[in-house]
Amino acid sequence: MLVHICCAVDSHYFLQKLQERYPEESLTGYFYDPNIHPYSEYQLRLLDVKRSCKKLGIELIEGEYDYEAWLEAVRGYENEPEKGARCDLCFDNRLESTAQKASELGMKKITTTLLTSPKKSIEQLKSAGDEIEKKYGVKFVAVDFRTKGGTQEQFAMAKEEQLYHQDYCGCIYALSKQRDMQDRLADELFSPITKQIQPESIEDRIELYKKREELEEKGVSYKIIREKFLNYRLLRGYISLNKNVVPSYILPYSTIKRKFLKTKIETKINNYFITRHENIYLITLDEFNKLSNKNYKNIQDIINHPLSFDEELKIRNKIIQNFYSLSPVIIIKNIEPNTKISLYIEAKTYQDTREHLVQLG
Repeated sequence: MLVHICCAVDSHYFLQKLQERYPEESLTGYFYDPNIHPYSEYQLRLLDVKRSCKKLGIELIEGEYDYEAWLEAVRGYENEPEKGARCDLCFDNRLESTAQKASELGMKKITTTLLTSPKKSIEQLKSAGDEIEKKYGVKFVAVDFRTKGGTQEQFAMAKEEQLYHQDYCGCIYALSKQRDMQDRLADELFSPITKQIQPESIEDRIELYKKREELEEKGVSYKIIREKFLNYRLLRGYISLNKNVVPSYILPYSTIKRKFLKTKIETKINNYFITRHENIYLITLDEFNKLSNKNYKNIQDIINHPLSFDEELKIRNKIIQNFYSLSPVIIIKNIEPNTKISLYIEAKTYQDTREHLVQLG
């Protein structure tokens, strides 16, 4: 039986229940989910599914990540609600690929772990599966493992196994709607031009779950802890000196009351220039090189080869010496004391939750 897999939280439980119900069946997993966006989220879910299948001794096949074809398949249904017509098309797309792969492998049965997801309609999935069965001649096995406490058992197992628990189905349209309803920043869709890994970004989670696998291979006990923290994203920013925009680099947690500000330098403390309004700290490139123990040639060099987010926070704290400060800290090549300054910063600070890996013993 070929089992379409959407994520480890669903598949880890579903595959074990399927093995119990059909002990005579040889199960093979098929990860085909071109709906998942962005691609880094796809990679993260695949990473977790690979770990799950390895633990269960189940072969896993990765399908093609054909995102453009998926977008075309659901074109015109972008604004459909969850469990609406777009989901029908998405199920058709993924189950059709599963049936094609099963036929290619000579398998006679297919199913999907989506059947155990509480966010999905079993009736929609059954309807899609029935149509695929008629078209390809492979039997669609529609099982319901949610009833009689199944969903609670599934989530308890996911917690015990410390699986990655995503908080949206995967597609960009559902994500955008969900974040709008939550009045929450859709930071999953952000990609900094520096390619720096941002806190609680998808890339940050990938690093954490790769570290988890390294610890497991070494037999080291660990625990994944969730903690609240103040997150930050810089959306856009620039600085102009005497009406000329100059290359600049803005350190994390730099905010201003309004997005745009005109000001002048008021004082200089420890080689740092501070403005009259909003206490903006301006740092020369040479001073930044001293603080970072680097040899950046220009601002673009910092952008191309940034420090880590945590390293930048340490430098910020050296400059301001106040862990709770949200004052802007900006690096520019040179600073003249009597310069007229215009600053634009569009940034978001927001409460967020971050996973943290703790080694035990």
